[in-house]
Amino acid sequence: MASPARIEVDKLSVEQLKALKEQTDLEVNLLQDSLTKIRTAATRLENATAALHELSLRPHGKKLLVPLTASLYVPGTLDDAEKVLVDVGTGYFIEKSMTQGKEYCERKINLLRSNFDELLEMATKKKSIADEMGMLLQAKLRQASASPSS
Repeated sequence: MASPARIEVDKLSVEQLKALKEQTDLEVNLLQDSLTKIRTAATRLENATAALHELSLRPHGKKLLVPLTASLYVPGTLDDAEKVLVDVGTGYFIEKSMTQGKEYCERKINLLRSNFDELLEMATKKKSIADEMGMLLQAKLRQASASPSS
C-alpha cells in the first residue's frame, strides 16, 4: 500500500493552511460523530443483553408488558423465553436461542469496541494535526502582521 504524500505545512501559504486546517477540523468532527454513534449502538446492545438476561429469569406464563414503541406497551404473556428474535438490521429478524442471542450481542459489542478504539486513535491523531496547523497558522498570521508588505 502506498503511503500518502507528506505535505510540508510550513511551506504552505496562509490561505492553503487555512483550507487544510478546515478540512482537518471537518474530518475530526466526522470522526467524533462516528464515535458517538458507535457508543450509542454499543449501549443499545448492552441494554439488549441485560434485557435478555432479565427475560431468561422469568417463568413460563409470566404476565408482562410488551413495548410497541418507546411509550406504548401492551399486556402479554411469556410463552417461551428460550427463543428470541434478534434484529440484525434493515428490518430483518432472526430467531435464535437465548444463548445465541446473548452471544450475538456480545460479538457485536466487541466489534463496536474494537472499531471505537481504532477511530478514537485516528481522531486523536487528526486532532493533534489540526492543533499543530492552528498554531502554525497563528504564527504565520502574527509574522505577516509584524512585517508589513511593501
